[in-house]
Amino acid sequence: MSASTYLITGGSDNQLLPALRRALTHATEIEIAVSFIRSTGLNLIFDDLVAALQSDVRDVRLTLLTSDYMCITDPKALKKLMLLVERGADVRVFETGSSESFHLKAYIFVRSQQGELISADAFVGSSNISAKALTDGLEWNYHLDYPNEADSLAAKRIEEVRQQFAQLLQQPQVRALEHDWIDAYQQRYQQARKVVPIQTAKVDEQEPEPAIPTPKPHQQDALQALANSRARGFFKGVVVLATGMGKTYLAAFDAAQFEAARVLFVAHREEILLQAEESFLAILPHKRVGRYTGKQKDDECDLLFASVQTLGRAAHLERFRPDTFDYIVVDEFHHAAAGSYQRLLEYFQPKFLLGLTATPDRTDGSDILRLCEQNLVYRRDLYDGINDLQLCPFSYYGIFDSEVDYTHIPWRNGRFDPDKLSTQLATRGRAKHALKEWQAKAQDRTLAFCASRRHADYMADAFNKAGIRAASVHTESDLTRSEALEQLGKGQLQVLFSVDLFNEGVDLPQIDTVMMLRPTESKILFLQQLGRGLRLSDGKARLVVLDFVGNHHSFLNRPEMLFGPAFERKPTRKQLIDAAHNPAALLPDGCYVNYDLGFIEFLDSLTGDQLDAQYTKLKQSLKRRPTLTEFWHSGANLSKLRSNYGCWWEFVDEQGDASADELQVLEQHAQWFRDLTITRTAKSYKLVLLQTLLEQQAISRSVTLQQLARWAKDWFMQHPHWQTDLPPSLQPLDQVSDSQWLSHWRKMPIHHWCTPEQGSNIEWFAQDDLNFHYQHSPNAADLPSFNAMTDEILSWRLDHYAQSKLPSQSPAAPAIPSTAETEAVTQLPFFPNIKIACGYFKTGHADVEEQLPAPSGFGHLSPDRHFIARASGNSMNGGKNPIYDGDYLLLEQVTPNNAGSISNQTMAIERQDETGNNQYLLRKVLKNKDGSYTLRANNPDYVDLIADESMVTFARFKGKVDPLELMVGRDFMREEIPPLFGVEFNPGNWNTGYVALKAPQVQILLVTLNKQGKASDHQYHDYFIDAQHFHWQSQNSTSPENKRGREIIEHQRLGSRVFLFVREHKLSNGKAAPFHFYGEVDYVSHEGSKPMSVVWELKSPVAG
Repeated sequence: MSASTYLITGGSDNQLLPALRRALTHATEIEIAVSFIRSTGLNLIFDDLVAALQSDVRDVRLTLLTSDYMCITDPKALKKLMLLVERGADVRVFETGSSESFHLKAYIFVRSQQGELISADAFVGSSNISAKALTDGLEWNYHLDYPNEADSLAAKRIEEVRQQFAQLLQQPQVRALEHDWIDAYQQRYQQARKVVPIQTAKVDEQEPEPAIPTPKPHQQDALQALANSRARGFFKGVVVLATGMGKTYLAAFDAAQFEAARVLFVAHREEILLQAEESFLAILPHKRVGRYTGKQKDDECDLLFASVQTLGRAAHLERFRPDTFDYIVVDEFHHAAAGSYQRLLEYFQPKFLLGLTATPDRTDGSDILRLCEQNLVYRRDLYDGINDLQLCPFSYYGIFDSEVDYTHIPWRNGRFDPDKLSTQLATRGRAKHALKEWQAKAQDRTLAFCASRRHADYMADAFNKAGIRAASVHTESDLTRSEALEQLGKGQLQVLFSVDLFNEGVDLPQIDTVMMLRPTESKILFLQQLGRGLRLSDGKARLVVLDFVGNHHSFLNRPEMLFGPAFERKPTRKQLIDAAHNPAALLPDGCYVNYDLGFIEFLDSLTGDQLDAQYTKLKQSLKRRPTLTEFWHSGANLSKLRSNYGCWWEFVDEQGDASADELQVLEQHAQWFRDLTITRTAKSYKLVLLQTLLEQQAISRSVTLQQLARWAKDWFMQHPHWQTDLPPSLQPLDQVSDSQWLSHWRKMPIHHWCTPEQGSNIEWFAQDDLNFHYQHSPNAADLPSFNAMTDEILSWRLDHYAQSKLPSQSPAAPAIPSTAETEAVTQLPFFPNIKIACGYFKTGHADVEEQLPAPSGFGHLSPDRHFIARASGNSMNGGKNPIYDGDYLLLEQVTPNNAGSISNQTMAIERQDETGNNQYLLRKVLKNKDGSYTLRANNPDYVDLIADESMVTFARFKGKVDPLELMVGRDFMREEIPPLFGVEFNPGNWNTGYVALKAPQVQILLVTLNKQGKASDHQYHDYFIDAQHFHWQSQNSTSPENKRGREIIEHQRLGSRVFLFVREHKLSNGKAAPFHFYGEVDYVSHEGSKPMSVVWELKSPVAG
């Protein structure tokens, strides 16, 4: 440094403010001592001080000392300094009393690393913190800097100033700045202006306190609407106000209008609280501001700004009375249906509750409005703001990001991997593409949003090399936030590349171009970035938006946010893509939207996956949201779902079907759900381990390895079919020792769950000594939803694994909802080797016994008395109810003691042949006049028999049984089904899902529940509604009006019987799977046409 630059004298070209800002950008320790502080000066450096404190690289420590000397420091400045205290600053005040003075002014900026001085700047002189003193006022301030080749004692001089500052802090007159002190000082400040106005008048005139903001026209309308709402007796209400229209200021205006004594402002993001504090303090400067977050918990204040994650917990709520606050504001109210908000809203009893949101999502949904008595007080969205001339029109260019393939950038936790993203974006080709588009479309002042500091620096360098006046600004840049905006406003810069410093609170209406050079996964963030350029300004006709959009589903939030206000409900993906094709009719006057053809083609490819349509149809069929397993069974392509959406729950969110609690969990744990969907499983062990954690409700706590292994072993014992997945060394499982099982479980799933997932590189679980735990546990409020969401994906993984890796089970019963009311079907003995002769006595044996379901229509049947056997011969094939050879007969066993009357009844007669074997005969028994009995056949070709003493009544004939009814519950290969109906198998007729036979007159439904691999037009919605009803979709050609449709609907009147065969999957172990026979069904109802959705009632309900 040359001697000529040591002295900073003020004026137009040698001001202190730029020097302070430059020093701020590198300091790790900031020490300031000034006689007084005025709001006009503090506002010039406040944002820069905040940015320094928020640096995640430097860990900045700020110490500031001022005084009450002559009561010149204005109280509003002191209130604003308390906001710095909340951010970690150490702010103190020197009490001068009646005789002391406090004239020093020093600004010290030091950068050190591990206690070693790296660089430093100190400014000692005459400038207090006021606008005049920091800018063009006549001031002298001497600058010391280190390192300085011209001054070998620079370090000692800096150290001397610092030591004096440290000693000053130890003076007894120095105390920490607190709200109580400010309140007392406020009275002295006001009194000083009455008693000695001459001393303070000049300062107040040159450095006036900031005026209290006044409402804009639309805010006045909203305030009137709020007042009218309360007058009508409402105690709650929702206001929807677009970004840039001042919804936080509106809340502060209404709190003032309401004359609220104590206000609670609740949000779920830290940056919202920071901005809200400043807004409320500007309108209510005499109120005390406090914070209630994880780091800070104030309760003695007038305005409390709280994070819902902290205050929403029961232990924290109980620190306050329910009526502590008479006015509560809930920002981003679209989250308010979540559990943490619900507890807070249910606990507190304010005189009025205001819900705020800028997002069109769900604001019309009853789940949100019901929290505010269905009271939508006022709504002005983005389009309304433009139509009302409160926001400027925009020309939006969706520029296809052809230089970046986003499908190759890892997608984790709902966002791209930041390092990989930055590497892909900071390239020469992409910078050249951005420059070309900017030169063709941009206006005068551009604010550009980048993915990282490296990306911002790279873009600024590329633009500067092309002759464009550009700079990057972030917490570690050479340019501070305030200085950058000032230069952009004056036209000294054409483009400002930022990372996240300008997402909120930018006060530069002249910005006329916004360039989005990064993906913005958050819809709120996209609206905030768009809103930086929507403010009105003289000479600004419109905002130009250059948005670089790529080949990834996350970019769909662009059309959703741009076109969302044009729809009453959240638009579907197809509606958004249609809007992107033809946007003009939807937009406000003066607005323009154009997407490059490359992006339009990408959007069209997303609709080509048909997932939206499949989901909607299945949801309509089920009359509820489908589960992932049901969606998979319907034939949905889950690979495309993962590629285009990320995971199942992100897809559900896109459909607008995720609850508020699920959205809150998804926001924090999306990557877990993605990884769970694709985690590698050579065996089922990882899935089973997770299943046991969910069953034991233990995913949020540490579990010993022994307990974990014990749960798993018990699970396999309870699910013997899954034991086939175990190695031979662990079978039979009941003979495996606990130590052997623990060793296996520790080496396999425990070890693999503690290994980083491929792709995300996240270790979800950890093993500490002999304990196992999930490393990213949700908070208690989110745990029920987290468990349920995890379980839904896990259920699909287990189902998919069982279908692809395990041998098929017999019977292959599909997934059926459990029904408590369903009774178990009675089983009766069936003796295949007992032939009930319908000709002459035939020998039979009861050595083989099987079980068949009890037939219907015969009243109460008991396996102790009733059994089934088959007829042999044709002696009974006459009369009204003929019995043919092979018919199944229902018989009731009798003995001579309990036979009762047998006259004129058909009985089974038993005798023994000469070898002692039993023989059986079926005849009608007629009693003769002499007391003897005649055994008569129904077929007259057979002569009567006279009963003798060798014959005894064996069983009473109850009736013939439909053999198909007896086959219910059995499995049949497709080719085994036609013989059941007396026809031959013909592949041309039977390789379909619906077969109609004329003789016999039957209709046969052959259903495969899992439609994976089926063409989209054959992915019918077939499923069990409950244990007695089945939902079936006809072929696409069937309608209620055509012949086939009438045969289905009127089958009972037409005398046609319908039978149901179902299998879970098409294949089992690589071969065709059998169908499970569910018996006869009757038509109940139908909906739709081509295809028809038919509900059938099973005559033989499935056992629950």
